[in-house]
Amino acid sequence: MAAGNVNPFNVSDSEEEAEQRQDGADTERSPSDEAQGHSLGPFSPPAYSEPAILLSSNRTSPSVDGIPASAAAVAGIGVGSAETRVSLDAIAAQLLRDQYILTALELHTELLEAGRELPRLRDYFSNPGNFERQSGTPPACKEQGVGPGGPLTAQVQDRKRRKREAHTRDRAGSISTLDSLDFARYSDDGNRESDERVAVLEFELRKAKETIQALRANLTQAAECENPSQERKNYKSSPEIQEPIRPLEKRALNFLVNEYLLKNEYKLTSITFSDENDDQDFELWDDVGLNIPKPPDLLHLYRNCGNSLTLHRDTVDVAVSVDPSDLPGDYFTQEPVQQTEAIQQQQQQQQEVVQELEYQISLLNSEKQSLAEQIKKLQSDIQALQRNVSSEPTTVVKSTPSKDPLCDKPHLDNGQYLDIRGVTETDGPLDANTTKTSTTTTTTTDCTESTTTATQPHNKLKSQSQQGKTAVKFDQPNRKLSPVFHQALLSFCRMSADSRLGSEVSRIADSEQSVMLMLGRCLPHIVPNVLLAKREELIPLILCTACLHPEPKERDQLLHILFNLIKRPDDEQRQMILTGCVAFARHVGPTRVEAELLPQCWEQINHKYPERRLLVAEACGALAPYLPKEIRSSLVLSMLQQMLAEDKADMVREAVVKSLGIIMGYIDDPDKYSQGFELMLLSLGDPSERVVSATHQVFIPAFAAWCTELGNLQSQLIPSLLTRIEKLLKQGEYGLDEHKLHMYLSALQSLIPSLFAVLLQNAPFTSRANLQGDVPPIEVTRFPRPASPLQDVATIVGSREQLAVLLQLYDHQLQHEGTTGWDSLLWVVNQFLPQLIEIVGRINVTSSTCVHEFSRFFWRLCRTFGKIFTNTKVKPQFQEILRLSEENVDASAGNGILTKATVPIYATGVLTCYNQEEDRKLLVGFLEDVMTTLSLSHAPLDSLKASFVELGANPAYHELLLTVLWYGVVHTSALVRCTAARMFELVLRGMSEALIDKRVAPALITLCSGPEFSVRISTIPAFGTIMETVTQKELLERVKMQLASFLEDPQYQDQHSLHMEIIKTFGRVGPNAEPRFRDEFVLPHLHKLALCNNQQTVESKRIDIATQLFEAYSALSCCFISEELMVNHFLPGLRCLRTDMEQLSPEHEVILSSMIKECEIKVENKGIGEAQGSISIAASLVGEDAKTKFLSKMGQLTTSGAMLANVFQRKK
Repeated sequence: MAAGNVNPFNVSDSEEEAEQRQDGADTERSPSDEAQGHSLGPFSPPAYSEPAILLSSNRTSPSVDGIPASAAAVAGIGVGSAETRVSLDAIAAQLLRDQYILTALELHTELLEAGRELPRLRDYFSNPGNFERQSGTPPACKEQGVGPGGPLTAQVQDRKRRKREAHTRDRAGSISTLDSLDFARYSDDGNRESDERVAVLEFELRKAKETIQALRANLTQAAECENPSQERKNYKSSPEIQEPIRPLEKRALNFLVNEYLLKNEYKLTSITFSDENDDQDFELWDDVGLNIPKPPDLLHLYRNCGNSLTLHRDTVDVAVSVDPSDLPGDYFTQEPVQQTEAIQQQQQQQQEVVQELEYQISLLNSEKQSLAEQIKKLQSDIQALQRNVSSEPTTVVKSTPSKDPLCDKPHLDNGQYLDIRGVTETDGPLDANTTKTSTTTTTTTDCTESTTTATQPHNKLKSQSQQGKTAVKFDQPNRKLSPVFHQALLSFCRMSADSRLGSEVSRIADSEQSVMLMLGRCLPHIVPNVLLAKREELIPLILCTACLHPEPKERDQLLHILFNLIKRPDDEQRQMILTGCVAFARHVGPTRVEAELLPQCWEQINHKYPERRLLVAEACGALAPYLPKEIRSSLVLSMLQQMLAEDKADMVREAVVKSLGIIMGYIDDPDKYSQGFELMLLSLGDPSERVVSATHQVFIPAFAAWCTELGNLQSQLIPSLLTRIEKLLKQGEYGLDEHKLHMYLSALQSLIPSLFAVLLQNAPFTSRANLQGDVPPIEVTRFPRPASPLQDVATIVGSREQLAVLLQLYDHQLQHEGTTGWDSLLWVVNQFLPQLIEIVGRINVTSSTCVHEFSRFFWRLCRTFGKIFTNTKVKPQFQEILRLSEENVDASAGNGILTKATVPIYATGVLTCYNQEEDRKLLVGFLEDVMTTLSLSHAPLDSLKASFVELGANPAYHELLLTVLWYGVVHTSALVRCTAARMFELVLRGMSEALIDKRVAPALITLCSGPEFSVRISTIPAFGTIMETVTQKELLERVKMQLASFLEDPQYQDQHSLHMEIIKTFGRVGPNAEPRFRDEFVLPHLHKLALCNNQQTVESKRIDIATQLFEAYSALSCCFISEELMVNHFLPGLRCLRTDMEQLSPEHEVILSSMIKECEIKVENKGIGEAQGSISIAASLVGEDAKTKFLSKMGQLTTSGAMLANVFQRKK
């Protein structure tokens, strides 16, 4: 017997293993036994069969005389003299080679416990792939119905248990469980042994799972074979009663239903269905039944439910005279078991036949469709050729002679193709018999161009007849073989022309039209197989095919593919698609764009992915120039309006607004003005800042340009916005909607460039404007920076050169010639500005937002219309209303207008437009006059405060404001000085410390040195603001000394208003001031003031001080206060304040008691914490040490989470 027959799987060892075995044998064999060892072959006589008995197993393998081959080999190796010793590695290799896995595992276990581990066995049993790929189970194991995992583990455990009982020495224990692993034994030697045992456990677990699956298969088969005869009899005897579903059938149907839902994109329904059947795994058919073959899908079952063949059943011929009762009662219900098995086998065979027939039918249907398309194309081509022949009678169409008269016509196969599929005629002369034989052996002719069979794929290449084109000829061999033999010979070259792809490959397009037809058929199959990241590369191919394809249905399919090319296209991919759509529209014209492209947009308007809806919104704008005008103003406008109102994605609505702006640039239906106005308001009211920004940048300029052409920019659009602002102010007497006011005013601001362009284009000098001659360039700062290019006046007018010419004439007209006959400018001066100034006088001056909005509006208006217009048209109207004259100081009307928002808007919006010296002097003079007038008339200072706040936000005006305030500091009237002192507080925030040190602090000291207590008191808020914002120590010390003089000087002890102002200032600046200032100055003086207030006899003054103290302590309670200050000043001050509140305000007393209790608890906790400090530190160190040790031990374990739980179990 050959040595190779020893291995039943015919698996030979590697060269490395052979070298290791040879080396092992050489090292252990003595030279004296060499001859004896060579004489021993792998098969020894039967006398040496004892080792084979020790290595016997249930596996069967080739043997000699009843002894297993591997055992005999081992015996042969071990035979010889007493000194000859076989290496353990050679025995292990032989066992593994012959697939004696159980014996090899036991040998591995014994060697492992003895500390003599073999690398070969360790590597083999730690590799799961050695067991997963075993498919040839020995017959003995198959008969027992168990895999290699179950008996193997049981036998090893049983033997190990007996060995533990027999031996007294300590062993590691069974390898079947983790709790028996002695981690302490191997902790010093590393984790190598633990890893090996874990690998064995994983192997046993895997084999146990396989056994469980096998048992489940047996149970499935047993449950399937159960046939309660009595129940089935009852159901068959009563057909109207449905037999209840069995568990196996239910699981199978659940699997098929879930598979159908997933295939047809019902993903949410599939998830719900899976949740309701959580006891079933829908990913694995084996979960239904391991021994049950998977049936076809639901669609296949549905299509074949009515086509199944009638099963053969035993029947009885019943005549008219036969009574059915004469038949036995159970005749129709008794079916022999053998007959049932035969029927099942027959059903399976029939199903296979049906599937094969259906597959062939599908192939034939596809071929039929292809031929139908070819016939249609042939008919159209024939008609075209007939027309060409009739128009050009001299043209001769060459065609190959044929016996069929129909073949005399010119023929094109679906356009013009070079077809390699069919034989039409031979290129050489053949006799009649040969021609006849050739005709009968082919399935296609030159007239029908039908598809050849698979046995005849190789036919001669022939060019179809064309105008002015000769047929391609090939050299014929000088042989006398029959055509049938040639075809049979060529049939051995494998070609596939029956499939769809084979049909396309076998025909080569020979014209542009046929190429388009071929691309139309192939692209739907190519696109799904291209990577998503590279699909934009197909856009040119899809567009060219869609442009040139003659069939509308195919074009529609291709455009559908274009819009669905990428699941969620990014910005670059959308740009590519839009570029292609525009190219398509330019090529095909508006009619096809309306009929073919717009439906694709409409289908995607409610797509679930915002990127696809964004593509639709952008496409509507990109295609606007190429659509019919009726469609632009109706369908497209309605689509965009719907998306703007309903879409939830900000980026989609932003794109919609931009596309609406483009539509406004092409619309020419005056009736759509009201719809455009509503769209503008809807866009401005959008909650997204991106949408509002797009409205100002694109939509409003485009809408304004259309209104300019309609002539209703000044007559309808701007007046409508002003009317809405006035209505809003009337409704907002008790609460103004500042958001809507900002919305309308920002729209007006975006219309300023368009309004100015209207003035230039309708001016008396427009006809004289020409580009000849030298024109001075426009200053860079002449116009405010536009929000977008569409708001640039040069863009609206036409060019920057044209704008320069118009500006030169505009300034000359205003300065020298006047405004006579200039209707558009007169409307601005006589209607627009007066209405705006009236609206400004009605807004709330205390609303800094409204003041800022109107200020920015007037600033942009004056900068756009120019300095001459501002000085001659805008300023006079404001000055007339304000009337800043000395004789009107006490007039109620003058005082009324000076207290309104007109003052800050005029100062910050008009007087700050230009920053030359005369402009700054005018602004300083106006502010000084207002401060003087309001102070002397005892009027509210809100308008002046609003002016200082708005101007103080810009550091460029700090010097100017300090100049105004110094005017008030040195004013002779104490009222003006008080006003100036209070204004310092407003301008200090944001001012540089150097300016405060040089100009503000000296001014405040000057005010404090005056004789009037009211002026001194007015400086206290400004001093507090300095303490809050400045970090310079010298300046802080000066302010601290001044405040200390207020508190400690006896002349101020009875100044109730001074104490009120100081306490109020401490409460405002204390939390933000320097901690040292708060701890050393604020808290001690508040304590003193609270203590003094307990002795106050005037109840009104006492309650005023107590209320201010309560506010100050509430603000300071949020600050960090040291324990010493808490005990010495903060708590005593609160207790004094509580004494006042108990008598004056009980509701405040409850809050103060709670604050005192919280502060006392904080003090107590700090004392306890310090006492326990040393103990807690020591405990934390001990805890950290134990934690570190525990984590280091846990880090050494390499087991999984499930195994880690057993580590903490008690060892047995």
